[in-house]
Amino acid sequence: MKKGLIIIGVIILAVLILYSFFAGRYNKMVELQENIPKEWAQVENQYQRRADLIPNLVNTVKGYANFEKETLTKVIEARASATQVKIDPSNITPEQLQQFQQAQNGLSSALSRLLVVAESYPELKANQNFLDLQAQLEGTENRIAVARNRFNEVVQPYNVYIKRFPNNALAGMYGFTPKGYFEAAPGSEKAPTVDFGN
Repeated sequence: MKKGLIIIGVIILAVLILYSFFAGRYNKMVELQENIPKEWAQVENQYQRRADLIPNLVNTVKGYANFEKETLTKVIEARASATQVKIDPSNITPEQLQQFQQAQNGLSSALSRLLVVAESYPELKANQNFLDLQAQLEGTENRIAVARNRFNEVVQPYNVYIKRFPNNALAGMYGFTPKGYFEAAPGSEKAPTVDFGN
């Protein structure tokens, strides 16, 4: 009888240890994974802020009849393209993130061209509404950079945790997969050419 109770006690203890092992790791994966959609929402919020500023910027610039319509059209098209790319925050794959990033990089590039071309129009550069929008856009770009960094900061510990042994076996069993990071735009490692020749 006493031997039977000892065996039952050992079995119960083993079950509790196994439960604690699996449940603790599973719960940690869930906790780390849940931080990702929260930070992703902040990234989307900042990109949406930028997208919301663009129509006002374009309308202000349109007021100057000489302004290049092709540049404005490219900004409008890039904005439309960037706002169409949606990501499910509960399942952010590296491929989805890359597609999102490419669309946003296209918009950033179009906005940069718009601001460079605007330099040729002194009346536009002096317009207070344009200056305010330009300042808001610059502030938003800084907020985007901060939000992207924070997103990467929550993805990294999650990815590390699910890739470590024995967590990697459990992660595969429970369907936890690595998430993508924001990366620098291709070519950003090269310093821009500055030409004061004109």
